[in-house]
Amino acid sequence: MKIAIVCYPTFGGSGVVATELGLELARRGHEIHFITYSQPVRLALLNPNVHYHEVNVPEYPLFHYQPYELALSSKLVDMVKLYKIELLHVHYAIPHAYAGYMAKQMLKDEGIDIPMVTTLHGTDITLVGNHPFYKPAVTFSINKSDIVTSVSQSLKDDTLKLFNIKKDITVIPNFIELDKNIDDASIPCRRSVMAKENERIITHVSNFRKVKRIPDIIKIFYKIQQEIPAKLMMVGDGPEKEKAEAICAELGILDKVIFFGNSNEIDRILSYTDLFLLPSETESFGLAALEAMAWGIPVISSNSGGLPEVNFDGISGYLSNVGMTDEMAENALKILKDDKILTEFKSNALSVAKQFDIKNILPLYEALYEKALEKQTV
Repeated sequence: MKIAIVCYPTFGGSGVVATELGLELARRGHEIHFITYSQPVRLALLNPNVHYHEVNVPEYPLFHYQPYELALSSKLVDMVKLYKIELLHVHYAIPHAYAGYMAKQMLKDEGIDIPMVTTLHGTDITLVGNHPFYKPAVTFSINKSDIVTSVSQSLKDDTLKLFNIKKDITVIPNFIELDKNIDDASIPCRRSVMAKENERIITHVSNFRKVKRIPDIIKIFYKIQQEIPAKLMMVGDGPEKEKAEAICAELGILDKVIFFGNSNEIDRILSYTDLFLLPSETESFGLAALEAMAWGIPVISSNSGGLPEVNFDGISGYLSNVGMTDEMAENALKILKDDKILTEFKSNALSVAKQFDIKNILPLYEALYEKALEKQTV
């Protein structure tokens, strides 16, 4: 198949998922065309089946805000015609599904009927999409898609609750590439750079926004380090980082916390980690938790959004209500205090993660692509 993938090219979950999906599809022999405003951060262009087409938005004094949707839809039309692309897969309802629908309509005028698959990732529904300014456009874009998927049952339920949706929504979860972790495991370990041999390593990775409840992470770790020797790895950057550093200073634990900022060494840090913390207000899926579990790391998380669909309570880690930091710390200590229990939870975490291996998830997308193409020929 010749497939165009439209996504945000950033470090965010949706962009990473879209890029990894496209690369795996290319490895399976499909011709993949990424169409976005800059090259996706994880995109490797060494595969002859992978192509990248940049969307340029000309600047005109007439426009206060440059019309990206217009430029994107026009680029889609040109690329579909030039490369004879058979299917559009857009990630995020707006602006991508909206621009995709406009491209479909323009192509129809030229006798080309191309199906569009839209994948909902989270904030396009629960945050941006539910804003009164955008809600009609989001509803329209979803209903005009040929096939709609969401990354969790929780997100599907939220979508149906918040919008007047007339389309079926298929749940296809996010995924990880386990083979990559196996390859990285061969790199010599330098655990001593982060912690002493007797110290447990606890990690959090995020964009440090309020929804991640960064102060809760510090509270949980503070209670843990009172009971056992431990270090906290804080990976990422964002508006809550300074506040987190101030809390650590107030509690006198700055020497036990490492703030990495945005790092290209996330996999290396995870390979040394004993426990992952994700006490978020909500997560549409919980990709950070899954990436940790793929390294055999148990997860202490909230039970909000899609997290219970990824982190299995009492098996791969523990779930608690949002804000229950004392309970989260107690559950963390249950795992960390006993080597045998920690080993069992690590094994369980990896076993659960294997269910989300890209090799299991990708055929679900391929089946939907075939279904979408069949609909166009009927």
